[in-house]
Formats: sequence, C-alpha cells, structure tokens
Amino acid sequence: MTDLIPSIQTAAVEAIAELYGKDVPVDEIVLQETKKEFEGDFTLVVFPLMRYKLGGGPPQVGEALGQALQARLPFIEGYNVIKGFLNLSIRSDWWQQFLGHLQGRPDFYRLNLGQGQSVVVEYCSPNTNKPLHLGHLRNIILGYALSRILEASGYQVHETCLYNDRGTNISKSMYAWLQAGKQETPEMAGVKGDKLVGDYYVAFSRQYAAEVGELIAKGLTKAEAEKAAPSMQAVHEMTVRWEAGDEAVRDLWRKMNQWVYTAFADTFAKLGVKFERFYYESQVYQRGKETVAEGLEKGVFYQEEDGSVVVDLTDDGLDKKVLLRSNGTSLYITQDLAIAEDKFESYQMDRSIYVVGNEQDYHFKVLFKILEKLGKPYAEGLYHLSYGMVDLPSGKMKSREGTTVEADDLMAEMIEQAARETQKLGKTEGMDEAELQALYRTLGIGALKYYLVKVDPRKRMLFDPNESIDLHGQTAPFIQSSYTRTVSIGRKAEAAGMDLVYHPDQTLETPMLEVERSLLRMIFRYPQVLQEAANGYNPALLANYAYDLAKEYNRFYHEAPVLRREQPQTSAFRFALSTQVGQTLKEALALLGIEMPERM
Repeated sequence: MTDLIPSIQTAAVEAIAELYGKDVPVDEIVLQETKKEFEGDFTLVVFPLMRYKLGGGPPQVGEALGQALQARLPFIEGYNVIKGFLNLSIRSDWWQQFLGHLQGRPDFYRLNLGQGQSVVVEYCSPNTNKPLHLGHLRNIILGYALSRILEASGYQVHETCLYNDRGTNISKSMYAWLQAGKQETPEMAGVKGDKLVGDYYVAFSRQYAAEVGELIAKGLTKAEAEKAAPSMQAVHEMTVRWEAGDEAVRDLWRKMNQWVYTAFADTFAKLGVKFERFYYESQVYQRGKETVAEGLEKGVFYQEEDGSVVVDLTDDGLDKKVLLRSNGTSLYITQDLAIAEDKFESYQMDRSIYVVGNEQDYHFKVLFKILEKLGKPYAEGLYHLSYGMVDLPSGKMKSREGTTVEADDLMAEMIEQAARETQKLGKTEGMDEAELQALYRTLGIGALKYYLVKVDPRKRMLFDPNESIDLHGQTAPFIQSSYTRTVSIGRKAEAAGMDLVYHPDQTLETPMLEVERSLLRMIFRYPQVLQEAANGYNPALLANYAYDLAKEYNRFYHEAPVLRREQPQTSAFRFALSTQVGQTLKEALALLGIEMPERM
C-alpha cells in the first residue's frame, strides 16, 4: 500500500511516453500533498515537465495526464487542474485498505535508508569545570533525537561524548578548591559534584578579576596584569605539573573530575540519554601528537622556527592553523584528529556527525580539511551539525550570575511548572502521588525537549519556559494531550462493551469526511518526513509534523464522533483511525526522546 506514489510516478512516465513520445525520468514526476484549499489528495506538479516540450501549456498537459492516470490507475477516482497543478483524488476504499494495512505493522515507522551503514554521532562534549547548562541541553536533545531518527532509518548508530577534562579551565577549579575548599566534598556541601566544582570555578574568576584590578591600579596594562596575576600564574604552574605527571596534582584532578562525572551521569539519566562511549581529552591528546607527526612525515604540516607545527590552508580559503605549540603542548584540534582516527578504527563508520554550536563552524572546516589532506578514508563522511545558540527572555530563570541557566535547575523548574498547570486543570482524579509525580516529570521534561528541538537546528532560538508548557500552543503537552485522547477513547469503548474490530472491506454507514482523509494522508506521509529528517539531519521536521498531526486530530475529535452504536462500521473505522494517529504521535515523539502519558 505504501507504493502509491511510485505507482503514480511510473504511470505518469508511461502516459507521457504514449501521449507525447517523450522519455521523462521518473524523478521528474514531482508529487506533493494537495493544499487544503483545493480538492484532492496528491498534486502532480506539471511545470518541471514543460522543458520536455510536450506540445501544450501546463493546464493542457495536466488535463491530458489526469485523464490518462485515471484510466490507468483504478485507485484514482477523479482529478482537477489548477494552472500547472494536477490534483488527484484517491478512492475512499483505497484509504480504508491503507488503514487496515497499518494494523499491527510497526515496520511502517521504520526505514532502510541506512542499510546497516555505521554512523557515529558525537554530542554534549562538556568541560568538567561547571554544570551542564541550557546550551548543553539543546545540544544533547538534538544529538539524541538525531541518533534515534537515524536508527529508525536503518543506520547502525554509535553515540559518543567527549569530556574536555584537562587544561587551564580545569586547573582553575582545582586551584580555587586548594585555596579555600577546606577538603569540602559534594556530600559535605549538600550539592551535586558539578555544582561544587563550578562554584570553585566562579570563585577563581572573582579572585582573578580582583587581582587584575589591583595590578592595573598599580600601573600595569590590562594585558600585563592578566599575565602577572598570582592566581593565573599558579594555575599555569599547576597545568604544567599535570602535564609532567605530578601525582599530587593528578590525584586532585581525578577526585574532582569524578565528582563531575557522577553528577553528569545523573543529569543524563534524567534526560534518558546513554552514550555508548566516552572520550577523554586526557587520554587522547598524546595520540593527537602522533597524527601531527604523521602529517609532518607526509609533508602536509610543517614546523616553524619556534618549533610549533602548522598546516597552511590558505589555498583552501582558510588560514594557517597551529597544531602543536612551540613547547610541544596540544590544542583542541590535536585531540579531534586523534578521536577521528579512533572512531574509524572502532566503528569503521560511514559517517561521523559532530553536534556542536555554530561558534565552532570554522574549527570543523579546518579539521575536515586537514583530515582530507591527510588522505583519511573517512574524511568524506564527516559532518558538522551546526546549531544556533539559545537565548532567554529577560528576567526568566537566570542563574546567580545572570548569564546561564543550569540544566538541573531548568529541568526541576519545568517539572514544577508542569505540576502547577496540571493541577489548575483538575483532571487527575484517581491518580496516586507516584502517578502524579511521573506525569509531572513526563510533561515537564517533554515540554523542555520539544521546545528545544522544534526549531531548525541552524537557527538561534529563544527559550520561553512559560510558552513551552502551554497546552494550546505548539508544545509537547499539546501533542501529549492529543495522544491521551486516543487512549481515552479506547477506555470508553471498553467500558461500553463496544466491539470495534475494524474490517477494511466493509462499507461505512457514512461517507468518509474530509478531516478523515486528511488524517490518513498525514499518516501516509510519516515515512517521507522521517526520511527528510534523517537525510537533512533535522529533527525539527519530525517535531513540526507531530504538531500538525495532533492539531488535525483535534479537529477530527470535534467533527467526527467515534463511539456511535448505530454506526458500527463507521465507529470501528474511526476508532482504528484514532488509534493509528495515537501510534504515529507516540512513534514520532519517541524519536525525539519524549514519553507519552496514558492520562493527563
């Protein structure tokens, strides 16, 4: 039943050959869903065919093709031509058969685009000196959704996360803890480990700023003061000692990093995210130096007089890039070279996707170009999913610094907000406290995820917590409420003892309504939307599709009563349609990492 579109395309190619003696490739037959203001189910766009000189204008060609297609394809019951658009109407009994075909067919929601190809998706990639924040949440939710979409499309997906766990920023937290920590642990402080380490990072920044201010007051320039500040000099010394393997520094580093890893694992669990593998900068930076040595040997890189290693990409529209400093220490790009190599050795991936904010666009252009010049076999499969930053309305849930919102705080606030909104509606009678808490979490976390994923990844976005939880807007709670309606109808039918087994060959007591056909068209389109989301690395397409389907279902809910004893066949059809909409919504949101409540 899902070969409807290819059947129309093939028939159109044959009709053109017969009518006009022209051979037109099948991919030139463009079909799309008919716009709501016109009659029809699918529209064949005639304009692209005009370049084949078919001997008539678009309306004439459209009319001739409409007649030919109706004669060739028994499931086409009629057509109309609007300028260069041929609108085709599909027989109601075909749609009934299609709905019957979907019963118990979960494979409808899966594709075989990837045919088992291996894809690595790297996302999150935080520093271990502060908690995850709102920007990380968009990254995580995009990366997770993309992974599930690719998986549902037939790819073998490997999810990885890189911990930036060494260097100057990490040393800042360590230094501040040594100065003022008094052996404080997360348990002693009563906070998560990432929060504690982040507080010391902030404490260092304040101390450093004060020292710089004092030095400037004594006559130093800002640049001189920043270099001379005692705390920064101590941090650089600590970083050098780490590089040299100093056991005291390494022990403290391991202890504080473990606090953060434990805390991050808790946040990931709340989001339902699991990584197959974690990479650690501290474990790969040395191997990156080996890749640099390989580039020197191949003549792709060269050494400056000061000993630094550089690649010249000016002929490729980029700049010169330092890969190793003159003192032999590595940079971020050095570790990325190493990880790219390790991914290929581990997974033999066909594609490697980096989910990283657009401030790193240039970095990835350079990385990919270097790997191409090194002749790496995986270079062509590298892709940077560049996403825009997240802004907040003024005054909304700001941290004590007024610039960031920590992920844990935001999730807790979203759950509390979901509880407040749910309690206002007063429709949770009979639910015990455990069920209520689970519902609040499902709604709150779902609202957060959907709001962050519904916008095209490339666009900068504004996150409004109040808007994200609105039951009447383009939100997860609106889609979730539509799903619970489909479940509620099932409960009512069971309570009424109604036999609603759908038989697609039986005649309905009432003609199929326009809204019913519309829902069937939208369900039919699900595989296409999934394919577009996978090919375009764009989960927003699936998020917006789910909203449109939920909105149309709500129109159906009000226009087409389902449980009518006097119309058993129509009731069974509508019940099957309602159930299939619910299944489709559940499948779509699951790929976005959003759960569906059975009641709300």
